[in-house]
Amino acid sequence: MNRTETTRASLAVPIVLIVALFFLWGVANNLNDVLISHFKGLFSLGDFGAGLVQSAFYLGYFCLAIPAALFMRSYGYRAAVLLGLILYGAGALLFWPAASALSYPAFLAALFIIASGLAFLETSANPLIARLGSPETASRRLNFAQAFNPLGSITGVLVGRAFILSDSTVEQLDRTQAAAAVQMPYLFIGIGVLVWAVLIRLAKFPPIATQPDVEEGVGAASDFAWLLRSPRFLMGVLAQFFYVGAQVGVWSFLIRYVETVLPGTPATTAAGYLTASLIAFLVGRFVGVALMGRVRPLLLLAIFATAAAILCAIAGVVGGMTGVLALVGSSFFMSILYPTIFAEAVDGLGPRTKAGSALLVMAIVGGAVFPAVMGLVSDAGGSIVGAMLVPAACFLVVLAFGLFHLRRPA
Repeated sequence: MNRTETTRASLAVPIVLIVALFFLWGVANNLNDVLISHFKGLFSLGDFGAGLVQSAFYLGYFCLAIPAALFMRSYGYRAAVLLGLILYGAGALLFWPAASALSYPAFLAALFIIASGLAFLETSANPLIARLGSPETASRRLNFAQAFNPLGSITGVLVGRAFILSDSTVEQLDRTQAAAAVQMPYLFIGIGVLVWAVLIRLAKFPPIATQPDVEEGVGAASDFAWLLRSPRFLMGVLAQFFYVGAQVGVWSFLIRYVETVLPGTPATTAAGYLTASLIAFLVGRFVGVALMGRVRPLLLLAIFATAAAILCAIAGVVGGMTGVLALVGSSFFMSILYPTIFAEAVDGLGPRTKAGSALLVMAIVGGAVFPAVMGLVSDAGGSIVGAMLVPAACFLVVLAFGLFHLRRPA
């Protein structure tokens, strides 16, 4: 075996262990969409109260994004991954006492802790995968790893559909039993995540993963100050804020929407449409990447954002099966928006790229804001249908970002 083959063999286990993280945080992200429907009945919540599931979750990302990057710089990639897994596992295990106490605030606290862990995982796993191997194949490895994220998302919905959702009405359910439905899934998730942390700790990683790297900092204070004075970059942060809010909002209330516009639809059947949305999202990502070989990314972003806005508007006005299919279809057009906004926003930042990346990660706090806004609209109007006009408006902000940047030379 030559030196190159030996190096590849020694990196195989670390790569497998880190790639699995993309799957694990996908599971957590989209289990929330099931929890919103479940908690709404369990705690007799309005749509605003149920939407606080995402508010608690994405606030964890917002609060921990920069601390996670600073921790990674001081202690290395693997240490950040381990801390992220510990927080993720601890938050999942806290679902057990939260269910026993029938406490909605305790569930929200547990979700905040899970998201805090995911902030560490996402901040560290992406650059770590890129550096575990040859720089020439870094992009290929990262795209391969990211393919496991939507698979985790689909798995999360399927787990929630099988073990958490019930087709019984609230009146037919015993609250204690309904609360207990979340205990076993999250117990297994928590144990599995902590076992994975042990495996990563025991595995042999190269020095690049275990040693501090001051060159991978998040940027100096002057970098952030410069970025906050850059209209072009701030427009990218704004677009990311609105995009994530729209995506999370549509997926958060899709089950509720189906149950509203198709009366009598069982919750487990309604969850099937959410699964279909995630599959459409996955297909859209591959189609979008293929189209970018022929169409300017910003032009494609503008087209996809327009289509998503139109489909959400149809869902917000028409309702019925037409509205359901429009929402499912909108996921196809969401697929390329996040990475395209990210890439265009940091383009040309040079040494300020790390600081810009941290601010763009923080922009996903839109996922905490807009589901709550949609809940308020729904509670005020008496139906979740009209609330779908909120993500439609969000996609128009993304469209404005694309049109603004299209004026720049290719």
